[in-house]
Amino acid sequence: MAAALLVRALASLPGPRCALRCGASCSVEKWFSKHISSDNRPKQPLTAYIRFCKDQQPIFRKQNPDVNILDITKKIAHAWRELPASEKQPYEAAAKIDRQVYKEQMAKYKAQLSPAQEEALKEEKRRKMAKRRATRKKRQLTVLGKPKRPRSAFNIFMAEHFQEAKGASVPGKMKNLFEEWQKMTSSQKKMYQQLAEDDKIRYENEMKSWEDHMAEIGREDLVRYKNRRKPSKGKKTTKKKTSKQRATTVKKSLGSKVAAPAMKKKRVKAKQSEE
Repeated sequence: MAAALLVRALASLPGPRCALRCGASCSVEKWFSKHISSDNRPKQPLTAYIRFCKDQQPIFRKQNPDVNILDITKKIAHAWRELPASEKQPYEAAAKIDRQVYKEQMAKYKAQLSPAQEEALKEEKRRKMAKRRATRKKRQLTVLGKPKRPRSAFNIFMAEHFQEAKGASVPGKMKNLFEEWQKMTSSQKKMYQQLAEDDKIRYENEMKSWEDHMAEIGREDLVRYKNRRKPSKGKKTTKKKTSKQRATTVKKSLGSKVAAPAMKKKRVKAKQSEE
């Protein structure tokens, strides 16, 4: 319970959050890989773009000593996009060769695995693909301006007191803040709980406006199921009328088909009596 609360609290921290989340997820991945494969598992080859980044990063950092790594990465990405195809070719050729070598090494590696290890390897691949899809979706939602989720009372408390919290490391600060939160009385927590309630109202209002906009631009798949627009009653009534009209038409046609032989017999009898 405490661990889960601490993990959720990371949402309120702009910087340390990524490091902690990365540390937790990476340790799980290392454990998983360690138990399904040996140390001779081939490493994924570098792409052409990553090769270019590794070459250019020292140059860009030397030219821009006061620029943070994120901005340098953006500059390198822009440089790659502007790079002529002829200058990209050496990176792409090297990546292609490494990719072929990797495929051959993976084929040999998989041949040594037991059925259980091979299935675990497939499961790990599926998990990674699902994680990538989730990351892409999250990035897309950020671009579309989806409102941030509401923070809990503890999230707000942590964001407010994180800088002055005791502890040499991020986990140490979080642990001390959590212990301090547990010792607080209900009256002391009340202010943060009220702020959390206000944040929930903010989130619901912003989400309503955002979902209305998503429905207007044809992205109703991003709208929560409970808020999706239902067909208007007028359209349903029209459909019912149409189905009733069809049923009446079918009955009439069936009735005319049944009545036709009887009418024919009457006409024959009337003709015979006249003769």
